[in-house]
Amino acid sequence: MDVLAKLRNTVSNTISNTVQNTAYGLSQLSNVLPGNPVTREFEVTAHIASAGPSLLWKVYSGYKKSTKQEAAIFVFEKRILEKLSRNEKDLIVETLKKGVAQLTKLRHPQVLTVQHPLEESRDSLAFATEPVLASLSNILGNHNNLPKPLPIALKDYKLHDVEIKYGLLQLGEGLAFLHGDVKLLHRNLCPDTIIVNSHGAWKIFGFDFCALNQSAEGKQSQWSYTEYDVTAPFMAQPNLDFQAPECILASSVNTASDIFSLGMVAYVLHSPTNAPLHECNRNFLKCKQFLENFKSSSIADRLLPIPESLRGTVKLMLNHNPELRPDAHQFVKIEYFMDIGVKTLNYLDKIFQWDNLQKSQFYKGLPQLLKQLPHRVILHRVLPALYKELVNPPMIPFVLPSIIYAMETCSVEEFREYVLPNIKPVLTLDDPPQISLVLMQHADLLLKLCTTEVIKTDIVPMLLRALESDWEQLQELCLSALPNIITMIEGPVIKNAFLPRMKKICLHGKGSNKSLGVRVNCLLCLAKMLPSFDRWIVVDQVLPFLQEIPHSGEPAILMAIIGIYRMLLNHSKLGASKEILATKILPFLLPLCIEQNFSSSQYEILSSLVVEMINRVTSEHKEALRQLDAMRRETQQLDQELSQTSNAYKRINATSNDTNIMPVVSASNSTTSLKSLQIENGLTMEDKFRLIQQQEVHQRLQSQTPLMPTVVQPTAKPLVKDLTDTLMKSNLDQLNLSMSSPKPDYTWKSAIPNQHPTFSPQGMNIQLNQRGSTYVPNTVIPRNNINYSMNQGNLPYTQLQFDSTVNSNSKYEFGSNMNSNSNQNVQKLSCDEMMDLLS
Repeated sequence: MDVLAKLRNTVSNTISNTVQNTAYGLSQLSNVLPGNPVTREFEVTAHIASAGPSLLWKVYSGYKKSTKQEAAIFVFEKRILEKLSRNEKDLIVETLKKGVAQLTKLRHPQVLTVQHPLEESRDSLAFATEPVLASLSNILGNHNNLPKPLPIALKDYKLHDVEIKYGLLQLGEGLAFLHGDVKLLHRNLCPDTIIVNSHGAWKIFGFDFCALNQSAEGKQSQWSYTEYDVTAPFMAQPNLDFQAPECILASSVNTASDIFSLGMVAYVLHSPTNAPLHECNRNFLKCKQFLENFKSSSIADRLLPIPESLRGTVKLMLNHNPELRPDAHQFVKIEYFMDIGVKTLNYLDKIFQWDNLQKSQFYKGLPQLLKQLPHRVILHRVLPALYKELVNPPMIPFVLPSIIYAMETCSVEEFREYVLPNIKPVLTLDDPPQISLVLMQHADLLLKLCTTEVIKTDIVPMLLRALESDWEQLQELCLSALPNIITMIEGPVIKNAFLPRMKKICLHGKGSNKSLGVRVNCLLCLAKMLPSFDRWIVVDQVLPFLQEIPHSGEPAILMAIIGIYRMLLNHSKLGASKEILATKILPFLLPLCIEQNFSSSQYEILSSLVVEMINRVTSEHKEALRQLDAMRRETQQLDQELSQTSNAYKRINATSNDTNIMPVVSASNSTTSLKSLQIENGLTMEDKFRLIQQQEVHQRLQSQTPLMPTVVQPTAKPLVKDLTDTLMKSNLDQLNLSMSSPKPDYTWKSAIPNQHPTFSPQGMNIQLNQRGSTYVPNTVIPRNNINYSMNQGNLPYTQLQFDSTVNSNSKYEFGSNMNSNSNQNVQKLSCDEMMDLLS
């Protein structure tokens, strides 16, 4: 049971995932059409619509894998017929296959174009067509067989009047083609079988119940007809709500039957409820009863929502008598279609048949006509027709004004999705030059709508080509647009691309008034761009070539240059230093002070600028000199303080050599706080470096610990009891007790723990200084008053110059053997021998 439950869950999850992928994702077509050959050539992106009889076909947006060409994929899933009998299933499938087969044979602008023929698999039927938006039934609110939520394109979609007018005109033209050229009756014209493509054009679809001409060529047409079968499923029958009276009552059909259906479509489009005159709900008897009582006079009041220019024609189209109905050719010529918007759209559809002269005349007036069309119609209906002309360079200057008008009404998102991909190749063209001229006239609009990447890759090269053009009008337009994008251009591009071209314009003018205007505009453009430049570009690139410009005393050029200099003087980021003013700018401006071509006001501007620059140079240099003097004084004071500090160190070191005291200098006596220096503009780089070095020395002196004189106290070492000394003292005490007369006291002392013992006879006195200097041999010491004492350094006995007082021929040695033999030697010494040894 557990295994069966797991298997059931797995199957149900697989089915649910398949259904979900049918509505979303790139793998939809493979899930919906397992094994269908269409999957080999097309990929889908979304379920967007439904169409055909009873909206049986699901419509998916997609593209052809090999060419990436957009397409619509129509899919019929056989599983929706599971509840029907086998015969009913076969009848519906054969009816749908017949309609697609007939559609594939037809080629006309008002008939849906098939890109890939019908393919059948065990589970589905599928074929591909041109890209579509939806069926007219979907647009009017019938959402059967559509995904949830609804596609974004269908939300709040409302047809404009011009779309309805032109759509009906297209349907009339399509019927005229079918009736006159193909000798074919549609027999099921209704919103379910009318497709609105991605550009907004209305196309005829759903030839499942079409009737072919049975008569010979040249004779009156006779049409095959199959009566309505009430026993067959409704999905295999025409829509009763749009059938002409003769089809139901007289079992006959002719071209007027399609006209009746077209009249009913016109009524549905204008009806407040978008419903036909009578909804039969697929009930044949109810429909027959309605048509028997149907009269044109009885429906006059119900036709009031239809525009007056169309109302009379629709009344004729819905007439009970087929003979009184207009044919398709008469229908397309009625006054209702004389609307300027309809004519415009109609011309655009047929303009490929005209020559360039006729096209240019139409395109010149098109921008004014576009003002009367809705934005959606312009975006999806007009622009696609104009894009076809972009492959013809001579016509591009005539087409661009209309495209630019559409751009002005576009949002940024709409422009980048629908317009930019199509006009991007045009941005690279410079022949004919009128293309660049039109684009330059609307450069601000392009900069507003284009992405930063497009500006760098396409707009900037276009501006560079305009600067190099010999057409001065184009150069002026480029110079007026350039300051608006200068912040998006990288520094190397400005330096290596734009500035050399602007320099060329300024340096190589021809001297005419027109050339003079371009040169002046170039300098004005440069002035507007300066705030966005880096300072090094101004110093290295701009200033040198300003002085190279040949002016010949032209006040316009000189005043433009003076304006740039004034900006450099007062700008917070680019402000010129006194060195640049004194060495580069003033030498250029001073000779102009005697120029005679200036007016009084122009000369006043020049003279005030020169005076301001001179005052700036002198004031800044005076301040710099003042600061340098202050720095010199501070430097001298600092040198003196450093010298005093060095002498203090020397004196302390000399004192410490005598007293063994670590030298420490008090911070309060040896250092002096430095005065803080106020650094202002005007100092050179060398002055600033020298000032920083002096401050660093001052900070290091202040950071040192103050030196205080201290006395080093010797570390008291603990005395360690020496067994040898104890034994020697014990032996000497025994010797003293054995002697009757008092004798000198001899004591062995160990001066340093764990070192050689020190023999200190009472009465002998040898003093050692702190540095371990020994007893001077020539000193006379009384024999009976000798005392050995060690200094504070506790030097070992072996380091004393004891040879001066001890007989060199003595067989007893006080040295390295003292530790090992001291006990034995002391025991063997008598008192007299010891005295002899000491003497």
